[in-house]
Amino acid sequence: MLKKRIHILEDDQEIRNVIEILLKEEGFELQLSSTFSELKKNIQDAMPDLFLLDVMLPDGNGAEICEDLKTDIFTKHIPIIVMSAQNNSEQKAIDAFADAYISKPFDIYEVLKTINTLIDKSRAAKAEKA
Repeated sequence: MLKKRIHILEDDQEIRNVIEILLKEEGFELQLSSTFSELKKNIQDAMPDLFLLDVMLPDGNGAEICEDLKTDIFTKHIPIIVMSAQNNSEQKAIDAFADAYISKPFDIYEVLKTINTLIDKSRAAKAEKA
């Protein structure tokens, strides 16, 4: 079975570490970025099965980045979860074509369930096309 690869874009080191530890324990392969420019560089090496994007970033807004990824031919099929501590971010995430929205502080089991559901759905859709 192919490992599921997740790209995490989160500028908060502590939150990134928590997510990284928990997802590695669950057997995910991770790519980590703290800025949008870093994400763009990293996905040239390998495309993830899912993006987990924070909204507040040093060089952009997660919702806008989500929209960029969802309108790019190479990444539009990849599920995206947008996460934020801001109350007004959920609608922005939906408007930006996010597949799911998670508010901070988050329940890690809810995050895991959402990640697995989206990746499985995405892989099933790919298999149908094949």
